[in-house]
Amino acid sequence: MQDHGLKKAPNYTNAALVMAFVNLFPALIVIWGFYGYGAALGVGLALHLTLNIWAKRRG
Repeated sequence: MQDHGLKKAPNYTNAALVMAFVNLFPALIVIWGFYGYGAALGVGLALHLTLNIWAKRRG
């Protein structure tokens, strides 16, 4: 068998972050439209705290 060296995987971090923003922004606008600014602010705060806890656990 031939030894095919593994190539480095592409880094899709920036693309994933941009798409997360693209999906989150309209979702927050819809929440704001239906439930008001406080609900959208609460969802944003909950996401912020959740991501901070997740980041601390990962190291």
